[in-house]
Amino acid sequence: MRDLYKTDYEVGQDNIRTWGMDMHNPVFIISSILVLLFVIGTLIFPSEAKQAFDGSKGWSIDNFDWLFLVAGNIFVLFCLLLIVLPVGSIRLGGVDAKPEFSLISWFAMLFAAGMGIGLMFWSVAEPAAYFSDWWGTPLGVAPRTPEGADLAMGATMFHWGLHPWAIYAVVALSLAFFSYNKGLPLTIRSAFYPFIKDRSWGWFGHVIDVVAVMATIFGLATSLGFGAQQAAGGLGYLFGIDSGINTQIAIIIGVTSIAIISVVRGLDGGVKLLSNINMLLALALLLFVIAVGVGLGIFSEIARTAGAYAENIIPLSNWIGREDEKFYNGWTVFYWAWWISWSPFVGMFIARVSKGRTVRQFLVAVLLVPTLVTVVWMSAFGGAGIDQMQAGVGELADGVGEVSLALFQMLANLPWAMWTSSLAIVLVLVFFVTSSDSGSLVIDSITAGGKLDAPVPQRIFWATMEGLIAGALLFGGGADALGALQAAAITVGLPFTLVLLAMCLALYMGLSHERRYVLGEGRSAKRDAATAESSA
Repeated sequence: MRDLYKTDYEVGQDNIRTWGMDMHNPVFIISSILVLLFVIGTLIFPSEAKQAFDGSKGWSIDNFDWLFLVAGNIFVLFCLLLIVLPVGSIRLGGVDAKPEFSLISWFAMLFAAGMGIGLMFWSVAEPAAYFSDWWGTPLGVAPRTPEGADLAMGATMFHWGLHPWAIYAVVALSLAFFSYNKGLPLTIRSAFYPFIKDRSWGWFGHVIDVVAVMATIFGLATSLGFGAQQAAGGLGYLFGIDSGINTQIAIIIGVTSIAIISVVRGLDGGVKLLSNINMLLALALLLFVIAVGVGLGIFSEIARTAGAYAENIIPLSNWIGREDEKFYNGWTVFYWAWWISWSPFVGMFIARVSKGRTVRQFLVAVLLVPTLVTVVWMSAFGGAGIDQMQAGVGELADGVGEVSLALFQMLANLPWAMWTSSLAIVLVLVFFVTSSDSGSLVIDSITAGGKLDAPVPQRIFWATMEGLIAGALLFGGGADALGALQAAAITVGLPFTLVLLAMCLALYMGLSHERRYVLGEGRSAKRDAATAESSA
């Protein structure tokens, strides 16, 4: 056990240094070729590609829905267990490690990367969809009833609460621990070192890292493309601007340009700065919606949302004998596959900014604090949307039409709608910039063999690739091409579910080893030194 992490591997030893870049061989080259082939094939055959990947996505969800649900439950229980176990006192980076970022900046970055943009998109649309039976109702509850309203909020929290953050936490904690405490590269393959030792640096590790790069860039490009459609739709809804392909491409170019500037500036001058600004803007919008949307009723909305979440978390986590198959497969299993496919990107970014925290601090911040904040956010925005639907006010009274416009339709019935909707568009765009930034930094690290600071040209390359992929697919194939990209990313979720389950075991082995041998030897050395000093 004492030599469990002994390796002669040196970060960057397999890298090719040319054109101002530091490329890990063969991960960088294979990833680039596969991304290029996918984009070309999807542009030539957009509908066929969508059909093929939709088929693979449907097969994964239909046949392994139980695996996604079981794994999600395991991740939550595993993280909660680590919080209370003695290993929770282990500090990422060693006993003398200090956090690189303040608590507020750290939380802002992990929240912006994790799901900030999703909360903007779905905070009104998702509860409204469940309440109006837009695509199935949770647990078969009757739509447009008081019970339906409660369960709509509870089911929304189920999809955005403990389970997705536990998925991210498993990946993030594994990577942070094996990198900062065991000296392994900050790449997905390092989490498997306890099982396969130096074979991690061979083809098994290359395959894992290539899949992680593909999942990350596909997920980011998909979100950028759909986000451009949402922002363009908002501009058209508010100002009558044409929301067609030219506006969407212009938005992608703008977001990508800002993202490139941000990644060049690095974590402190880029992602950290934008994340802090975005959290302040999001807080301002949240307080406004609370003040004029739900008022003092926010306290009852929070109680309703939290209560419905706690009451229904076990029934919604169950995979046996579900009668709400349309909701279960169309929403829950889809979400779990999506979160898992995003976990390499979000998990690695959270690991990148979390050195110096204890395991317990890390899990409380990554698992519990975002869940509490999301309860407040969903209660304000989702509660205001459902209140308008129940009162027959505005366009939402007729149900959910275009999901990307639900937020703007809710804000339209509040004072200063033009200003708040404009702020919402800015938030959507800046959240996309921060996601692109953090994703580029993650891909840089993987394709540089685990180095934390890839050369500037390499950062620019991947940030540009994300924009080019989204723009090219949107321009050449439209919704079919983006749908194919999204389906491909979700398909990756199935094999990565097994990867994450293995990570749980490897992480527990590593933490136990750290506490038993490393920290144990440290305590023994201190006792020996104290004894020798007293004897002298």
